[in-house]
Amino acid sequence: MPHLPLASFRSPFWGLRPSQGLPRLHPLSTHSKPHGSSISRRNHEAKQKRQREKQAALEAGIARKSKSAAESSKAWTPKEVVVYEIPTEPGEKKDVSGLLPPAYSPRYVEAAWYSWWVREGFFKPEYQTKLPQATGETFSMCIPPPNVTGSLHIGHALTVAIQDALVRWHRMCGDQVLWVPGSDHAGIATQAVVEKQLWKERGVRRHELSREEFLREVWKWKEEKGGEISEQLQALGASLDWDRECFTMDAGSSVAVTEAFVRLYEAGLLYRSQQLVNWSCALRSAISDIEVESRPLPGRTELRLPGCPTPVSFGLLVSVAFPVDGEPDAEVVVGTTRPETLPGDVAVAVHPDDSRHAHLHGRQLRHPLTGQLLPLITDCAVQPHVGTGAVKVTPAHSPADAELGARHGLSPLSVIAEDGTMTSLCGDWLQGLHRFVAREKIMSVLTERGLFRGLQNHPMVLPICSRSGDVVEYLLKSQWFVRCQELGARAAQGDEEDCWVVGRTEAEARKIAAELTGKPGAELTLQRDPDVLDTWFSSALFPFAALGWPQETPDLARFYPLSLLETGSDLLLFWVGRMVMLGTQLTGQLPFSKVLLHSMVRDRQGRKMSKSLGNVLDPRDIISGVELQVLQAKLRGGNLDATELAIAAAAQRKDFPHGIPECGTDALRFALCSHGALGGDLHLSVSEVLSSRHFCNKIWNALRFILNALGEKFVPQPAEELSPSSPMDAWILSRLAHTARECERGFLAQELSLITHALRHFWLHSLCDVYLEAVKPVLSRSPHLPGPPQVLFSCADAGLRLLAPLMPFLAEELWQRLPRRPGGSSAPSISVAPYPTAHSLGHWHQPELEQRFSRVQEAVQALRALRATYQLTRARPRVLLQSSEPGEQGLFEAFLEPLGTLGHCGAVGLLPPGVAAPSGWAQAPLSDTTQMYMELQGLVDPQTHLSLLAARRHKLQKQLDGLMAWTPSEGEAETKRQQRLSSLQLELSKLNKAASHLRQLMDACPSPGEL
Repeated sequence: MPHLPLASFRSPFWGLRPSQGLPRLHPLSTHSKPHGSSISRRNHEAKQKRQREKQAALEAGIARKSKSAAESSKAWTPKEVVVYEIPTEPGEKKDVSGLLPPAYSPRYVEAAWYSWWVREGFFKPEYQTKLPQATGETFSMCIPPPNVTGSLHIGHALTVAIQDALVRWHRMCGDQVLWVPGSDHAGIATQAVVEKQLWKERGVRRHELSREEFLREVWKWKEEKGGEISEQLQALGASLDWDRECFTMDAGSSVAVTEAFVRLYEAGLLYRSQQLVNWSCALRSAISDIEVESRPLPGRTELRLPGCPTPVSFGLLVSVAFPVDGEPDAEVVVGTTRPETLPGDVAVAVHPDDSRHAHLHGRQLRHPLTGQLLPLITDCAVQPHVGTGAVKVTPAHSPADAELGARHGLSPLSVIAEDGTMTSLCGDWLQGLHRFVAREKIMSVLTERGLFRGLQNHPMVLPICSRSGDVVEYLLKSQWFVRCQELGARAAQGDEEDCWVVGRTEAEARKIAAELTGKPGAELTLQRDPDVLDTWFSSALFPFAALGWPQETPDLARFYPLSLLETGSDLLLFWVGRMVMLGTQLTGQLPFSKVLLHSMVRDRQGRKMSKSLGNVLDPRDIISGVELQVLQAKLRGGNLDATELAIAAAAQRKDFPHGIPECGTDALRFALCSHGALGGDLHLSVSEVLSSRHFCNKIWNALRFILNALGEKFVPQPAEELSPSSPMDAWILSRLAHTARECERGFLAQELSLITHALRHFWLHSLCDVYLEAVKPVLSRSPHLPGPPQVLFSCADAGLRLLAPLMPFLAEELWQRLPRRPGGSSAPSISVAPYPTAHSLGHWHQPELEQRFSRVQEAVQALRALRATYQLTRARPRVLLQSSEPGEQGLFEAFLEPLGTLGHCGAVGLLPPGVAAPSGWAQAPLSDTTQMYMELQGLVDPQTHLSLLAARRHKLQKQLDGLMAWTPSEGEAETKRQQRLSSLQLELSKLNKAASHLRQLMDACPSPGEL
């Protein structure tokens, strides 16, 4: 029967017994980050390093199958840091009256906004009821409460980025949104950290303090250190309602835990029993399954463990002889990886069908250490082909043996104590010894008695406590358990020597005890159970306890059940399952109707982020940037042993040879959201976040251009009155409407990667690369046409609002600088402005126009390729298009000016069908029915360009010959080779055609020397 262990935090039950960073900023508004030597020198050194590595690889005969190791050491270009220096009190609105700095700087953009958002109450559901777009619907979530002991890593940042994007979108759509912040008291982790601090500062152990004294120390530590997580969440832009912050050990949560415990007990779902638990001897505490790391060992492995004076060997199978009673020469050889548990053996088991031991069924064996008689039992769970086919049975220290022992009615013997020493049941010669010291002594005695039969390598999985690094022991402990399968059945009886009563208060417990015993309450002695509930118990209550349960609060009535639970896939059983079970039992409802699971963030080696591995990244280091020396100092300040520290430090030097550049919050959030939910493990690289920072810079420059184009006297038209005045205006507005449709689709499906793709494509490839370039000549004319500025404003306004849930700081900074439409009640912040929808922009959507313009973009690419072939860098040649299809001719006619602008050409005209092209013009086909001609005569010196083309052709041919000489391989490498071959062959074909055309030009127009 599966059970849910409640290993502890606060217990409302009583026992009734019979009466007896970074470098400091310069005081200037802008400066360059001090990243050491100049870029040119670094590039030169990196090139020399690559050459040395390549030569070494060749000499060693090593074929490189992956990216060059030197590739990861490429330095980034230091960016100028701009600092916001206008005096602004926390909570005051940022001053945006000045001009935008010339370049995007995250530190400037992200200053001052968060405290203003909080003070204005934008993150509170009460504020959202006043929005013009209010829907009356609610959307509620709680943040998975992080452990108060530590700080957030990049995995937590992924959770925050996804949740905040969803929350901000619902808020902008007009829903009444509540996102509850909180933190977990992290029972075992907090205990370990506080106990370590007590020992370091006062030389006091936890067991030397009373329960109340130790709890006071925990609260003291929480007040001093617990604010770091809040700072990180604010740095990430998390739009949480901080007035509703919850801590799983505060007064409200304590009431909820007590009430939950009492209700479960009264419902017969809670019982106390002695069972095997995961036990950390170093912490002297039970730990949950999630706190046990399974470490695979290939064979003999030495580990240094806390409290053990010498390294301990694991991954070894020890063979021990158990003499058969009454037969001096007969024995059963048993294999074990745990010789220290031999004193706890109560039987030896074999498979009933194993012929090797059939003649010994029912016989007695002599214990090799004590000489006591042990039964030889048969059980089908024994694997006859593993080891010797015979196993020792130690029910008190092995889950499998406990089940086997229960089937055969064997009594367990506990031979390892809570502190990891041997108990009195082992005898005076072992009592009090550390269990792994006792192991060596037991091995020596077995050898002396001639009962040691060998030692061999044995691959195994070793359970390690993630909090202490100690090997987990399985100990029999009296614990409280929840019946997870038979929820309606009555619980098993408690310990016989104790009568346990459960009450919300001591007075209630005394009253119940008096009714049970028939004695006056004053005559009874109550003792509170020193055990405490597992932190997962209080975390499982979080969705409703954070809203005020068990009281019937307005928040509980309005926002419970939660709309969505979003969390990591690794918490599905440990946390989500517990919430579902307890939420349904205690509130009568599922705590949430939908669960969204995201992928695990792993390092470049594919390992899970873990403090014990030293591979965790503080998101603030990516946001603000950090030097390698600071990263290494953080490692040294942790709890890694020397071996783990060396491995982690080497990995840091390889992954971040120049430290981590400043990327900013918006870039980090956008990069994290670019990965699909449950799309496999997420291997986030800093280069990916840097790419998102470059995207931020592109948006920044686009807004600088747009604001300059609008001018100071610009007055926006109402969106519903804006009508495009040119095909290009209509195209970009259609692209804007399409992007709004895609973003809406992505948010409804909760697939944020669809949104990031749509936004990146709109801002980069539609607005910046196409429309802004095409509209520049139009804006330079005088008088200005009124249409393009209005279109630019609409693109900036709606485009930033589409971006705001993912990049809140950048969107706010730029949106606040846009002029406001007259007459309307404009939102004070983009965070509460209406989110553009497919419906609101639907009148601009023209899919047919977008399809037609895609043909124009193909022509632009062809023009640019033709210019590159003939190396026309500055010249602006005339272009003619000729099509035999009237519809195609008309398609290009509407876009002739932008076609010339985007293709970096001069005038573009149409050549009627059947008319011969001018002499000396280069030709390129666009399709079977359309040809393109580009003027060359007078712009190109054929003789000079022929020699240049020949040089380029020689270089490409050499690359092609090299690829052809490679031995064909398989998989992705061969696919890439074939793609490169095709690309080179196509490029050579273009060069051959261009050379042929240039020779024709030479023949038609001989050089002066030939006349």
